[in-house]
Amino acid sequence: MTAPLSPPPGPPDPGEARTSLTLAAADGPEALRADAARNRVLLLDAASRLLADCGAADLTMESVAAAAGVGKGTVFRRFKDRTGLLIALLDHRESLLQAAFLSGPPPMGPDAPAAERLHAFGPAVMRHERDHHELILASRTDPLRTFSVPAQRLRLSHVTLLLRQAHAAGRPDLLLAHTLLGSIDAPLVHHLTCERGMPVERLEEGWHDLLIRYGVEH
Repeated sequence: MTAPLSPPPGPPDPGEARTSLTLAAADGPEALRADAARNRVLLLDAASRLLADCGAADLTMESVAAAAGVGKGTVFRRFKDRTGLLIALLDHRESLLQAAFLSGPPPMGPDAPAAERLHAFGPAVMRHERDHHELILASRTDPLRTFSVPAQRLRLSHVTLLLRQAHAAGRPDLLLAHTLLGSIDAPLVHHLTCERGMPVERLEEGWHDLLIRYGVEH
């Protein structure tokens, strides 16, 4: 399990050639004892099976406990609440995305130019959000909690750093990074693709257009 990312004090130095960011687990779990780690895997396996069978809306702490053959208190001790369980389910899926943009091959990985990485990042996140939208939306019970999840802080730091490395126009600070990430957030992607019938390719074009407006050509 990857270590949580501490919130950065500010945007990274623009002179840095590569990121110093590390993988961040979606729920930022602490180091676990061997038995606790086995319980966590057991519970997440049970939750994943239930998710596939009944969807996120019907996933409860009680049903996970029953499916895993443990007491309900075990589930609450491990994840605290249903939102914590849902966020933990996103951990593995999120870690695959993180690995792609932190250490994977071009165009998302560190061997590609910053501008190229930015243009590849948006479409990859959009498709990730679309593929897991039910789980992501079900975990959004507290709007402010979204911004404190380590995985989201990692995305924010990553985009901020790449904007600076790509010499984006204006002030490529946290506000611009938040604006860009907001344009590909799960509720918006779900609304535009599922409720408005917009193809995901159109959203990808919008991401590229936004970057070009700020001088990030690819």
